[in-house]
Amino acid sequence: MNDYINRYQRQYKNALKTYEKLEKIKAEIDFKLKSNPVCSHLHKDLRTVNLDIKITLNEIEHIESHIHQCES
Repeated sequence: MNDYINRYQRQYKNALKTYEKLEKIKAEIDFKLKSNPVCSHLHKDLRTVNLDIKITLNEIEHIESHIHQCES
């Protein structure tokens, strides 16, 4: 059981790192969009990053539920 908790905690840390990287990328895209608000390429990149952020947040939530189950 301890192995499962350790694995989930590693996955959780990796997911948080991924989330932080995606937020930095999103901030960069938002900054670029301020100077060029009609750039279709930037809007496409923003949609992709927003989708990746949602997926990562769902992963984090899923991992948290597994950690809580293992600790119970």
